[in-house]
Amino acid sequence: MTLNRRRLIQDGRQIGIGLDQLANRSLAQADITGVQALTLLYILQNAEEGVSVTSLHLASGHSKATISRLVKRLWEKGYVSLEPSREDGRQRLLYGTEEGRRLKRFLEQAIARSEALLYRGFSTGELEDLDRLQKKMLRNLSAAPESNNKEEAVK
Repeated sequence: MTLNRRRLIQDGRQIGIGLDQLANRSLAQADITGVQALTLLYILQNAEEGVSVTSLHLASGHSKATISRLVKRLWEKGYVSLEPSREDGRQRLLYGTEEGRRLKRFLEQAIARSEALLYRGFSTGELEDLDRLQKKMLRNLSAAPESNNKEEAVK
């Protein structure tokens, strides 16, 4: 059997897309997406100190523009509030509202069900191997040189 590396990449993308779709379906009754749910849970877990857009960006890997759109949606739904930082009045911090806190258990359970389905049939050793291999791929990607040379892209 010949290993098809391109197929591995395509499968990885399909897994991510499928997991997003599964999470979105299980969260639909609360009118919240999987990405919004994970963002809200992160904010709720860091409720005492508040969360900045920058810290959400660093924790999630999403662009600041994406985070800003997510935060706007969560704010419009009444799940988060924005307040000036006590240390730096120019910075605004996110806090979960009572409405957001009411959703917390439902969100945690929906995400746990999605994870259980995704990892069904995996042994602890297999999950440890998967974790190790994914971390290795992430290290490889972070070590990749950045090139903005258009000539290299054409070659």
